[in-house]
Amino acid sequence: MLSLSVRVIVVTAIVIILFGIYLGILVYGEDSLTVLQDLKQEKRDLLAEAKQLKSENQRLQKESFELKQLQPGEE
Repeated sequence: MLSLSVRVIVVTAIVIILFGIYLGILVYGEDSLTVLQDLKQEKRDLLAEAKQLKSENQRLQKESFELKQLQPGEE
């Protein structure tokens, strides 16, 4: 009876350790939640930068068009 309970404790401990390792890999591994969060933040940053660059491009195109209108005789 004693060896059965020791066996159960050992198996349970091994399962808990393996589950802990699995969770560690899930949270901190190469394909982890932290990497996912970092990529989501990078995506938000890139989208904001793209929006800002589109606005700047639009402003510069307008400025370029206005300057071309001011130059007589050049087409």
